[in-house]
Amino acid sequence: MTSEPVVVAPGRRRVYWHTALALLVLVGVACLAQRHWPVLERGAVRLAVADQGWLLVGGTAAAATWVCAALAQQGAVVRRLPQGRLVAAQFAACAANHLLPAGLGAGAVNLRFLMRCGLSAGRAASALAVKGTAAAVVRVVLVVALALACPGALRCPRPSGAILVALLLAAAVCVAGVLARSRSRCRRALAAMAADIRAVHANPPRAAALWGGSLAFAVLHALVLIAVTQAVALSLPPARVALLYLAASSAAALLPTPGGLGSLDAALAFALTTAGAPAAAAASAVLGYRLLTVWLPLVPGLVVLGVLVRRKAL
Repeated sequence: MTSEPVVVAPGRRRVYWHTALALLVLVGVACLAQRHWPVLERGAVRLAVADQGWLLVGGTAAAATWVCAALAQQGAVVRRLPQGRLVAAQFAACAANHLLPAGLGAGAVNLRFLMRCGLSAGRAASALAVKGTAAAVVRVVLVVALALACPGALRCPRPSGAILVALLLAAAVCVAGVLARSRSRCRRALAAMAADIRAVHANPPRAAALWGGSLAFAVLHALVLIAVTQAVALSLPPARVALLYLAASSAAALLPTPGGLGSLDAALAFALTTAGAPAAAAASAVLGYRLLTVWLPLVPGLVVLGVLVRRKAL
C-alpha cells in the first residue's frame, strides 16, 4: 500500500508561514533583550517608582480602547449588534490577538461574533475589512497632521538606493503575484466591501460610529503611552510622543508577531531613543505601555473569551 501525500490547505500554509516568521522575529528580539538587559532592568526599576496617578490615567485610557473598538465595529455594520456582548468580544479579541500572529486572533474572534449575530461569512469579513480600512485611514491622517505640527520629529533611517529599489521590486512582485492568483476573488471582495461602505455611509449614525470609534481608538492608545512617559518623567512633548507611537505601531504592523510582541516594543524603543529619550527611560515607557495594554488585561481577556465561547456567543 502506498500512502497518499498530505495536502496542506492554503490558509493553513499561510498560518504556518506567519507563525514561522513571528517566531523568527521573537528570537531576534530575545537576543536584543539579552544584549541590552542592564538597560531593561534599569527601566523596570524606574517604572516601579513611577507616578501612580499618571499610570491610572493610562490604565483608564487602555480600558476605554475596548469601548472604542466596539463602537467602530458597530459602525462597520448596518445591523444593530448587542452592545454588551460586542464590548466583551472586543476585550476577548484583544487577548486572542496576543496569542496568534498578525492579528489572526482578533480577526477570528470578531468574525465568529458577527456570524453569531446573523451576518454571513462574507458580510462579516467585509465588515472587518471596512473597520480595518477606516483605522488605517485615520492613522495616516493623524501621522500627517502630527508630522506637520512637529516638524523633524520623525527620523527614519535612510536605506541605500540599491536596497530601496530591491524592496520596491519585491513589493511589486508580491502584489502582482497575489493579484494574478486570486484576481476574481479580490474583485468580489472589493465589490462587497464597496457595497458595505456605501451602506454604512448612507446611515449617518453608523458612519459617525465607524470614524469616531476608529479615531478615538488610535488617540487613546497614544494617550496610554503619553501617560506612561509622564509617569516615568520622560521629557518629551505629548504631541511628539503621539506621533512616535503612531509611526512605530504602523511600522510594527508589517511584521506578523502576536499583537506586535517584540516588533512594536523594538519600534517604540527605537523611536523614543531617536527622539532624544535616555535608553532606560524609553525602556520604562515601553514596559509600562505593554503592562497596561497587554499583560494586565491578558488573563481577564482570556477568561471572557472562554465565557463567550461557553455561552455560544462566539
